Amino acid sequence: MRQIGTLIHGLKPPLLMVLAQVILSGINVMYKLASNDGMSLKIVVAYRFMFASLVMVPIALIFERKSLGKINMMVLFQAFLCGLFGGSLGQNLYLQSLVFTSATFASAIINLVPAITYILSILFKMEKFAIETVSGKAKLLGTLIGIGGAMVFTFYKGIDINIWSTNVNLLHHHQQPAGGPAAGPSPQHDTGKFILGAFLGLLSCISMSLWLITQAKMSVKFPYLSSTTALMCIMGSIQAAIFAFCTEKDWSQWKLGWNVRLLAVTFMGIMGSALMIFLISWGVQLKGPLYASIFNPLGLCFVAIIGSLLLDEKLHLGSIIGGILIVCGLYTVLWGKAKETKEKTQVVPTATTDKEFDGTIEEDDQNENKEMAEAVPQITILP
Repeated sequence: MRQIGTLIHGLKPPLLMVLAQVILSGINVMYKLASNDGMSLKIVVAYRFMFASLVMVPIALIFERKSLGKINMMVLFQAFLCGLFGGSLGQNLYLQSLVFTSATFASAIINLVPAITYILSILFKMEKFAIETVSGKAKLLGTLIGIGGAMVFTFYKGIDINIWSTNVNLLHHHQQPAGGPAAGPSPQHDTGKFILGAFLGLLSCISMSLWLITQAKMSVKFPYLSSTTALMCIMGSIQAAIFAFCTEKDWSQWKLGWNVRLLAVTFMGIMGSALMIFLISWGVQLKGPLYASIFNPLGLCFVAIIGSLLLDEKLHLGSIIGGILIVCGLYTVLWGKAKETKEKTQVVPTATTDKEFDGTIEEDDQNENKEMAEAVPQITILP
C-alpha cells in the first residue's frame, strides 16, 4: 500500500498539469465561440477573471481564512504582478497578436514559453543550467524537442488523418456578424502590423513566463493556493476591466444573455481561470516554473483533438508527428527532473549519516571520559 501511495503522490504533479492543458484547450474553443458570436475578446478577458473572482474568493474565505492575517504589501504586490503577467496583460497581448498575425503564427509563438521560462529560471537561480550533468542535458534537450514538435505540429500539415468523424461543428450554430471584432486578419497581412503582432506575441510569452516565476516566488512566503488564486483573479479582473473600458467604445458588448456569450465567459471564468490557475499554481509550488511551462506544447494536441470532435476540424499527419515529438520532449524533461531530484536526495542521507557517525564518536568519547573519571579514587581532605 505504501508503494501505491508513493506512486499516486509521484503522479500528482504531471496529472495536474495535463488536466490544466485539457482545460486550456476548452478555453480555446470557448474563445472561438465567443468571437464567432461577435463578442469583443477584451471584454471576454475581463468577464473571465470577474467570474473567477466570484468563485475563488468564497472558497479562500471558507478554507483558508487564516491566510488573511498573512496578507501584506509584498503579497499584494506579487498578486498584482501575477494578475498582470498571467492575466490581463498576457491574455490581451496574445489576443492582439492573434489579430495582427494569424492563428497559426500565434499558436506557434506561444510555445516559446518553456524556453523563455527555462532562461528566466536560470537567471533567477530557480533552476541550474548544469549542462555537464545528465539531468541538465535532458532538461535542455527535452525543452528543444517539445518546441520543435510544436513547430512541426503548427507549420506542417501533410495528408489528412481520418481517425473519427462526429460531423459536429459548433461554429455553424453561431455565425459571426459581418465585420465583427474577431473577424481575424485578412489573407494579405500588412507587413508593419505583422511585425507588431509578432512582437506582441513574443511579449505575451515573456509575460506568461514572468507569471510562473512570480508565482513560484509568491508561493514561498504565501503558500495558500486558494487565496493566491483569488488574489490573482481579483487583480486580473480589475486590470482587464479598466483596459476594456478604456479601449472598447461599444457598450452593448458588455451585455450578456442566456446565450453562447454567457456560456463562454462562465466556462472560462470557473474552469479556465479559477480551476486552471489553481492547478498551475499547485504545480509551480510542487515542482517549479519550468515544470509547469513544459506542458504548454501538450495543449496543442488537446486543442486538435477537441477541435476535430466539436468544430469539425481535420487532423493531419503533421499533427500526429508533432504530437509524438511533444510527448517525447515532455517525457525527456520529466526524466531529467526526476533524475535531478534523485541526485539531490542521495546527497542528504550521506550528510546525515556523517553527522550521526560523528555524534556516535563524540558520545563514545564522553562515555569513555566519564568512565575514566569514575575510575580515579576520590580523596577526601579532612580539616
